[in-house]
Amino acid sequence: MSDQKPVPLDDQLCFSLYAASIAINRLYKPMLDEMGITYPQYLVLSAVAEQQEMTIGAIADRLSLESSTVTPPVKRLEQAGLVERQRSKADERQVLVRLTDAGSALIQESRCLGDTLVERSGMTPEQFQSFNRQVQGFLDTLARSA
Repeated sequence: MSDQKPVPLDDQLCFSLYAASIAINRLYKPMLDEMGITYPQYLVLSAVAEQQEMTIGAIADRLSLESSTVTPPVKRLEQAGLVERQRSKADERQVLVRLTDAGSALIQESRCLGDTLVERSGMTPEQFQSFNRQVQGFLDTLARSA
């Protein structure tokens, strides 16, 4: 048996990132509730907004999820009139997703999420962007080493 003490949670990056994710979700929740969407739905809308039109598989790849995980929020967004789904004419196996006008308007409204996060972070917008780039670089390095 080792006499070494375990590493405290606060000294573990995995826990810090986990706790930060929970804190962000708590911050976003009231605003998302007001918009009538969930955090996963917000992520789907944001991904589609980047490309104007994406397949379910491309959305899943962008969010690092399985297609089967992406389909339920996409269906709920379609029922809410925020996205349209259509089978690809080139490949009927693929389902294309695009924002409706209401979905585009909601994406514009959702800018308050990021603005609020920057404001609450205590960082300047430049510091916040730099921090985000560091986290992205870390994620890219982990993905390349996997």
